[in-house]
Amino acid sequence: MRSELFGALPDGTPVHRWTLERGGVRVRVLTYGGILQTAEVPDRSGRPAQVALGFAGLDGYVKHPGPYFGAVVGRYANRVAGGAFTLDGRVHRPARNNGSNSLHGGERGFDKRVWDAEPDGGHAVRLARVSPDGEEGYPGRLAVSVTYALDAAGALSVAYEAATDAPTVVNLTNHTYWNLAGAGSGSAHGHEVRIAASRITPVDAELIPTGAYEDVAGTRFDFRTARTAGPGFDHNYVLDKGVTAEPVEVAGLFDPASGRGLTVSTTEPGLQLYTADHFAAELPFAPGDGIALETQHFPDSPNRPGFPSTVLRPGETYRSRTVYGFSAR
Repeated sequence: MRSELFGALPDGTPVHRWTLERGGVRVRVLTYGGILQTAEVPDRSGRPAQVALGFAGLDGYVKHPGPYFGAVVGRYANRVAGGAFTLDGRVHRPARNNGSNSLHGGERGFDKRVWDAEPDGGHAVRLARVSPDGEEGYPGRLAVSVTYALDAAGALSVAYEAATDAPTVVNLTNHTYWNLAGAGSGSAHGHEVRIAASRITPVDAELIPTGAYEDVAGTRFDFRTARTAGPGFDHNYVLDKGVTAEPVEVAGLFDPASGRGLTVSTTEPGLQLYTADHFAAELPFAPGDGIALETQHFPDSPNRPGFPSTVLRPGETYRSRTVYGFSAR
């Protein structure tokens, strides 16, 4: 494991890059946004390729924040309808940055902050920051950490913890787009997707959940058996396993051409499948060049009492963990 200077933000703040390597897998993590910049894994012939979409330099992430390439997003991943929610009788108004809604923590969420970093054993890096009370409209001082770790088999664990001094809501995820043929190799629409979910939370025209649950049986949303996805997905899947104390395998991605496979195991109750249909023309990637599998609690949960709660109170600890396993066949 090693650390190096990666660049500096326009205000001069330095950004470092940490490299972890184990089990034939090498990943690089930035202190800016907690970004997973690269993930190099071998194909069926043992040839490595970089399979996480991103930029070679810091300027790309600063100039093009919209796709959230590889970033840790929070305080609230996904959408909060109307940029408002009520907690204990008090209305809070997160910053609106997605039409009338709040998305991925607001105008300057966790993806645009520089995190403190320190090694955590020989094959892990722990990122930490304190989000002050009122940041982007969210209540409470939130002390949060994200630990990236590689195990002996090369599986990548992303573990989140947070504590607050006032009631708040928390929903964190990693926003990596995967292309198992190699980042920049073209469309990922030929990848096979598998998700252990019998239901989704249907959405309106602004991608806000209606509050209902919808069975996937007989619809294009059914990935309980692996198949190619194609375009047109930006939906939350209700994982059959629910919330668990330890990560349970819930999804898979496979590229028939290279033989590379990815499994996703998580403690979370939901997973957002996003086929990257909205990449802008100025990006080095075209729509569909990556697939995001974002483990999460459900969108707009603060306004949906029927969804699993995202409320965190003083004295409690928020914990979430997702593991990405790599293989080739």
